[in-house]
Amino acid sequence: MNKQRTHLRFGIRAVQALLLAFAVCFSLGATDASARYDHLNHQLMCGCGCGQVLGECNHVGCPQSPVQLAELRTDISGGKTDQEILDGFAAKYGMTVLAAPPAKGFDLVAWIAPVAVFLAALLGTILLIRQWAVGKKDAAAAPVSTPEMDALREKIRRETGSEGGY
Repeated sequence: MNKQRTHLRFGIRAVQALLLAFAVCFSLGATDASARYDHLNHQLMCGCGCGQVLGECNHVGCPQSPVQLAELRTDISGGKTDQEILDGFAAKYGMTVLAAPPAKGFDLVAWIAPVAVFLAALLGTILLIRQWAVGKKDAAAAPVSTPEMDALREKIRRETGSEGGY
């Protein structure tokens, strides 16, 4: 009982530490325009089809990134919120412009499915290993020699001329 309480306390402390780490990470970002610009251009994909984040597009002569980056600067200087900017880009260029799907509606599946598949695979692996362990226990508990098995072994030995070696 005491061991369970210790594990429960450890689990609660671990969750608290994790929540604190998330809070610290999300509060580290500065609120100035250049920090917002860097943050937002990494949440958008370049529209040229290169598959890179807008802020990292190194496609020589890219027709889209300068236009989109200028639009992003204009929206930030215009006082729009981050969500308004992202919604505006999604409305203008389509949902594929977002580097990560929004965590709402059907798009929530893109966030939940990988975790669910991982947990299902982990559970399946645990069950498989337990089944193997139970199978080994059953095999070890089975009698090694019965009169019927001894008679069968002797018959095989006589018919094959084998002395039990390989």
